[in-house]
Amino acid sequence: MTNASEEKDVVKIKEAVRRRKKEVYTPVVPVMQMGFVHNNVDCIGCRACEIACKDKNGLAAGPRFRRVLYVEGGHFPDVFAYKVNLSCNHCAEPACLPTCPTGAIFKRKDNGVVDIDSTLCIACRRCEAACPYGAPQFDATEKVVKKCNMCIDELEAGRKPYCVAACMMRVLDVGPIDQLWDRSYSTKAVGPNDRIVKQVKNFADPSLTGPSIAFVPHSKGVVEE
Repeated sequence: MTNASEEKDVVKIKEAVRRRKKEVYTPVVPVMQMGFVHNNVDCIGCRACEIACKDKNGLAAGPRFRRVLYVEGGHFPDVFAYKVNLSCNHCAEPACLPTCPTGAIFKRKDNGVVDIDSTLCIACRRCEAACPYGAPQFDATEKVVKKCNMCIDELEAGRKPYCVAACMMRVLDVGPIDQLWDRSYSTKAVGPNDRIVKQVKNFADPSLTGPSIAFVPHSKGVVEE
């Protein structure tokens, strides 16, 4: 038998599904789109950002909202290694959002953060399949899909996300993505002579969803236009 709370949740989800079916998907254009910047060259791969994120979100072993990817290659003596730091990219047109049958995934109008209302998630995992960046992740313990929400509570309090605050090398930062791309935003993650790009090797084509991320690329990670 279900208790009163569970019955209330079922009713809420059914109402959300009915409402979702009546809506036509129109991408949200935020007042200001926040995004991440990561310096692939100076990152030492300490994974403090990963640990800080897991601690903030109370994640068990398995799900990682932020992932530090190690890229190595070449042949001796011409070898190379660098790191690419990824989480949800809070895309301009997130692929996960329109696939959600209950409307649990939404994009915030004020800062463009893509978030999930866990009370509406039915764990269909369509968002997982749709996202080209692997951001939504299934929590087997709570039976819902979760992901990075850019520590929205910290942003609204005027602070940085936990991953950014934990970065000892200051190679990870967050800010208005347009200003990060045009270098007008002051950040220690970008040096005066550093190049800024929207894509590095093995990163899905940005034209798919318009990810809000900027990279300082390693020379071996540059995608030639």
